[in-house]
Amino acid sequence: METICVESVRNVAIISSAGAGKTSLCEALLYTGGALPVLGSVSQGTTVSDFEPEALRHRTSTSTSLLQFSWNHTQFTLLDTPGALALLGESMTALRAIDAVVLVMTQQIGVRTELARLWARIKELEVPCMVFLNGLDKDGVAYENLLEQYRQQFSCLPIPMTVPVRSAGTLDSVIDVRLKQLVRSGPSSVKAEFLPIAAHLEESLSRARTQTLEAVAESGETLLETYLAEGDLSEDALREGLRRGMVTRQLLPVYAGSATQNVGVWSLLDAMAKLFPSPSERDVTHPWYGIQPETSDGCERKGTVEEPFSAYVFKTIIDPFVGRLSYCRVVSGSIHADSTVLNASKHVREKLGHFYRVLGKRHVAVDSAKAGDIVAMAKLKDTHTGDTLAHEGNPICYPGLGLPKPILSYAIEAKSKADVDKVSLGLHKLIEEDPTLEFSRNEETKEMVLSGMGQFHIDLALEKLHRKFGVDVILHTPKIPYRETIKTLSQAQGKYKKQTGGHGQYGDCWLEVVPLARGQGFAFENRVVGGAIPRNFIPAVEKGVHEAMHEGPLSGCPVVDVQVAVYDGSYHVVDSSEISFKIAGSMAFRKAIESAHPVLLEPIMTIEIGTPTETVGAVMGDLNARRGRILSVNAQDHVEQITALVPLAELLRYATALHAMTAGRGSYAMEFAQYDEVPRDLVGKILEKRKAEGQAVASMQHTSPRS
Repeated sequence: METICVESVRNVAIISSAGAGKTSLCEALLYTGGALPVLGSVSQGTTVSDFEPEALRHRTSTSTSLLQFSWNHTQFTLLDTPGALALLGESMTALRAIDAVVLVMTQQIGVRTELARLWARIKELEVPCMVFLNGLDKDGVAYENLLEQYRQQFSCLPIPMTVPVRSAGTLDSVIDVRLKQLVRSGPSSVKAEFLPIAAHLEESLSRARTQTLEAVAESGETLLETYLAEGDLSEDALREGLRRGMVTRQLLPVYAGSATQNVGVWSLLDAMAKLFPSPSERDVTHPWYGIQPETSDGCERKGTVEEPFSAYVFKTIIDPFVGRLSYCRVVSGSIHADSTVLNASKHVREKLGHFYRVLGKRHVAVDSAKAGDIVAMAKLKDTHTGDTLAHEGNPICYPGLGLPKPILSYAIEAKSKADVDKVSLGLHKLIEEDPTLEFSRNEETKEMVLSGMGQFHIDLALEKLHRKFGVDVILHTPKIPYRETIKTLSQAQGKYKKQTGGHGQYGDCWLEVVPLARGQGFAFENRVVGGAIPRNFIPAVEKGVHEAMHEGPLSGCPVVDVQVAVYDGSYHVVDSSEISFKIAGSMAFRKAIESAHPVLLEPIMTIEIGTPTETVGAVMGDLNARRGRILSVNAQDHVEQITALVPLAELLRYATALHAMTAGRGSYAMEFAQYDEVPRDLVGKILEKRKAEGQAVASMQHTSPRS
């Protein structure tokens, strides 16, 4: 295999909204780079990136694919990421492993919410970026208008690096502004044809080149002086100006063409090699920061082989043939297969297995990896996505992924009782692959709950669960974890007396219950004086209260935010015991809260919504209808950010509603805020529903055959 130095490595994420043509562009880049003999097709299911059954079935990328190839002495690693908003986490993790980004845009799709959120993360990470404007083989696409549109939406100066050229109404070539040549290509020819600029195209080249030269010249004083003096910039000066402009976020080079027709792809690939930084170049200005795991002191690594070894795991694949594959970005140093390193995130030693370079589902074994490389490491025992691997003698731990939180949850149950454990095991394996999924058992509702980034995300998880582990589940709307509390002070006696021959049981206590402020939980106080209840029985009373709090009088939900004081009682020197005072405490608490005006509480969520300006009114009106309370509305990068408090019961299917209101351009995140009292007019309906659910469960248990 050809040995390539770190200066010739390019790690690039290909990012867009769903349907813009990322996978088609990756296919065309591989084809142009000589890694593929034939150009594959998304519609026909023949691309290298989309090889999983779910991706082929839905005709869209469902997970990040690793595509590695060499071209013109440059080693490329492309990360083809999914474009669906529900799979945003895949693109977020990819951005941690790369040094540059290509945004794929089309006139038809524009800048949707998922792309706006990714652009914000790209700016935050200060990743160099260029655009490939796809789909220009279609009629009615106005190139100049799109450039102006992106100028406004990205708050960055887009400059035309290629100009599309039609011949007999068909897009077959582009003018390469930097090289001042016509580059002609097509779907059936790997090699591009380079031609001089014809007379009728001179004006197009001149206009685009002037835009480019002026933008580059204005990005630096020396360049501006040269341009003003000479009226032009040399090839080297232009290239370095473009590189610097991308790094400083001043310039956004735009390449145009058609991925499916393989037009304009050569110029993009050449620009990726010539303009994007290598890992070592990027790490000079943007080193990897972490902490020393033993001292928690800050430290950093630069992307050179001279630094101590460190690597970051950004994705995990559970391969049915190879086993677990960990996609790692080697940040610094070098490492050989079969070495032993430290998992600095978990403080355990890890024995490395085989290393692989990856092209879709094809794996090629390699003996070692160095700074800047992205490799798949096989069968790491204790290492998961987001972990750091490091040299034992000089460890570092990089920050976690910072992924978005799930927004849609379902209660799930196995179709077969025998498959319950397989469901749990399978979902935990899927979460290793995709940490934006969450799976838990709700101890209150006794439900298994699966949470994801949207309906498509949940559906994909269940499809994989069926394919990989052979189990199916039934989805339900999850139960709301209601609570109960009281509104007034109350007192009650609990007296337990039982005579069964010999020693009996006797416990007697008086309790006072008082409401606490919301969120205060529970407090217990002993006010007994004069030995009315021996001190050693007081903990038993408290234990009885604790157990009684598990089921309130209204709905059987846990009781919260109460202070309980035991202030009087009596005992028997022979018959009193801990169990009798525990029962007495439970009895007294139940009586007391029944007369303390019990009320039902519901969980309230803080929800942050991003929506286009034109749909703000509809979204706010819908929130009001969901009993929401608007806290703030702020404009932010062409998107309105709405913050509100909304009951969880009103948000169980909000992802679908928001998608409909905003034509797929809205997004939201939510987290628990507090518990609040349920409006009186809704309490009856909730209690009736819970009673019906309880009767249905009891009926099923009564009629089910005995095992």
